[in-house]
Amino acid sequence: MLKRIFIPAAFFLGACVTVNIYFPAAAVERAADQIVKETWGGTSEPTQAPPKPQSLNRFSPVRFASFKFVGWANEAHAQEADINISNPAIRALKDSIKQRSSAIKPFMDRGNAGIGQDGLLVIRSTDGLSLKERAEIKQLIDAENRDRENLYSEIARANNISRESIPKIKMIFAKSWIDQAQPGWWVQDAQGAWRRK
Repeated sequence: MLKRIFIPAAFFLGACVTVNIYFPAAAVERAADQIVKETWGGTSEPTQAPPKPQSLNRFSPVRFASFKFVGWANEAHAQEADINISNPAIRALKDSIKQRSSAIKPFMDRGNAGIGQDGLLVIRSTDGLSLKERAEIKQLIDAENRDRENLYSEIARANNISRESIPKIKMIFAKSWIDQAQPGWWVQDAQGAWRRK
């Protein structure tokens, strides 16, 4: 008898535990665009603010009828807009990336380095580089990629996003790094082919 009760109960509890966890993709996209622009001075056009709704007379029946719906929508938007990208660890990583960008950009301009499909930097060619420059580019790219990976983990930690979602954060950032790459820089597409931006 106990087995008959235990098995359905265990199945029911297991079904209750399976929960679809929300991933704030739009908020992470906005954060990625902002961080890339702040740190590397991206070339993308500034995001336009959504149009403001037409003001309604405070006694308008439409306003009263839609109050709860608008309140819920604003609450959801506010929750998504509150992604934390300014705690001390994130600020330190952004500063480190920004300070390093001026040293990396000449290698990007010459095509020695490019942005891989995962958003990390890749040494494409060492042609024309001295031994000192070869060591420098390797050191710069290793440090840059380490900071980028740490940034994604820190964003997840600061916003209570599961570690399993860090690859999603990384791919969102990869799109921003590639979209905001300067003209003439090498970027890798989803199939692994390199092209000049």
